[in-house]
Amino acid sequence: MNFVFTWYASRVTGNKVRGMKSASIYDVAREAAVSAQTVSRVVRGHQNVSPTTRERVLKAISDLGYKPNRAARALRTGSYGVIGLLTQEIRRTGEAHTSNGVFDRARQLGYSVSLVQVENPHTSQVHRAMSLLSQEDIDGLVIVQAGDADAEQLALPTNLPVASSDSNLVDVYPSASADQTGGVRAAMRHLLDLGHRTVYHVSGPDHSRSARVREEVWRETLAAENRKIPAVIPGDWSANAGYEAGKQLAENPEVTAVFCANDEVALGLIRALHEEQVRVPQDVSVVGFDGIELSEFSFPPLTTVKQDFYAAGVEMVNLIDRQLKGETNHLHMTIPTELIVRAT
Repeated sequence: MNFVFTWYASRVTGNKVRGMKSASIYDVAREAAVSAQTVSRVVRGHQNVSPTTRERVLKAISDLGYKPNRAARALRTGSYGVIGLLTQEIRRTGEAHTSNGVFDRARQLGYSVSLVQVENPHTSQVHRAMSLLSQEDIDGLVIVQAGDADAEQLALPTNLPVASSDSNLVDVYPSASADQTGGVRAAMRHLLDLGHRTVYHVSGPDHSRSARVREEVWRETLAAENRKIPAVIPGDWSANAGYEAGKQLAENPEVTAVFCANDEVALGLIRALHEEQVRVPQDVSVVGFDGIELSEFSFPPLTTVKQDFYAAGVEMVNLIDRQLKGETNHLHMTIPTELIVRAT
């Protein structure tokens, strides 16, 4: 397939869906001063269009938000050429990088992407999001995040190719996700090998299975080493949660090492410790999780477990493509993580 890459974005809120309405092929033709047949040739990737004309048509498509008639295309080719993408909060670093991988790989394979964002993790919103995507006529669905919804609540068509990196769904649908367990074990091994008697933990949100897995492996590692298991400091994915946890932990002289649920939490925690005159790493060692770009440029540079969000997005599209080609076996992928030892 060789189709123009476009994407349609909508946001599902508590009461309604907001989106953009596409122009018609005739609107594009008028805008680009060409015939509708020329627009169709550009959309279908035909080569018998001059570069200048092609660029003019592509600009008109972009300016007007044109979407090709998918029903007509499906009758012609047997495929809509569209992959749905469901996520929760694309501004988050992980979701943004994963979605970027989806967009890029979809474009390479000739698919456009129909994006729907669930603003809050309520199943009613997920249902509305799925209703919107079903109206968009998609060939497959990539789930980056679906809030608290499980497979039963999503109620997806049984014949719809699905791929997920959402940890709540990776055991149900074909999946591409990071090696959470191996990453946490590497972080804990690093901290314990530094000589710390135990490691404190600032957790992620309760509704996230990734956060729960990281907490469980943290706890299991300490138990296996016969180490004291401190009370978890509850948090979320935000730097503010880490900052508040850091102020609390700074008051406890027994704290010498902290494993944080993600890098943003770790960066907030380090700032709070600094303000309380607790030195990192001289007084307290800190390890994050995710390996976001900013972690390399914090002060001091953050030791972290790096996961490849972008690769997860790419591989989920590959999984959709494989299902569309009739493959059904070995459709669960674990993407390796890597401990990046820096200065914290």
